[in-house]
Amino acid sequence: MQTTHFRNQLNLYRRKIAFSIFGVLILIGEASGQSRFNEISKSGQDEKFISYGFFLAGHSNTWRMKYSEAFLDPNNADLRRIQSIVPVYSAGFSLGFLATIRLHDQLNLLFTPKVGFYEFRTDVNYFEPNTGNNNPNNEITFKRETYINEATMVEFPLIFKYKAQRFNNTRMFFTGGGSAMFRTKDQEEANIEDLVTTGRDFTVDFGMGFDLYFKFFKFSPEVRFSHGLLDLYVPEESNPAFRDAISQIRRKSITLYLNFQ
Repeated sequence: MQTTHFRNQLNLYRRKIAFSIFGVLILIGEASGQSRFNEISKSGQDEKFISYGFFLAGHSNTWRMKYSEAFLDPNNADLRRIQSIVPVYSAGFSLGFLATIRLHDQLNLLFTPKVGFYEFRTDVNYFEPNTGNNNPNNEITFKRETYINEATMVEFPLIFKYKAQRFNNTRMFFTGGGSAMFRTKDQEEANIEDLVTTGRDFTVDFGMGFDLYFKFFKFSPEVRFSHGLLDLYVPEESNPAFRDAISQIRRKSITLYLNFQ
């Protein structure tokens, strides 16, 4: 029941993310009109050496999974029932604070500590030979088992932000950097799950967005892609029904950030 409740929450988050994207498009349109017809805004504290803000974010994440040599071996009888193992994108959200260090008018260093709430879903498809009376030809059917990993992560991204020249109240930027991630759940608790992973990771991040200057604040929507560097898989603690079919697991995610300064 707990897992079902959590997934229902994620369905709500998907709607909120969709509404957020729609709202971002509206704000971009308003800011475009503002940049043409209104006076130049001084919001956002671009001239200060250090400035602060906060952000809300919605993400879609999944595993990057690699099959083992044993699974690819057609003579391996232990894994013959497994047809495929498919990671599925799942929604989540995060929130945190933003500290900006001005290195140059067009180059900033961002430190954005945050807390993220993640769900990783994996579908394992099995061959299920049906030898009953309703299947006289013994046709092969499939059975799907879904395994869900839930995690709360504390993250410490360090990001470089390269900004184009400002055009009135609009400015495009690109970001790149990395992050350290730590799971709040200890390893003993994680070992209860069917697909067991470690609690630490380091990621490479890159993205793009716009600085939109309003009268009293700067709003910066950004899309950022994140790729995990560490192999997180712990096969010795995972479900023996499929653990030997997997050799490597890494994480990846796509995140929409709504930054306010």
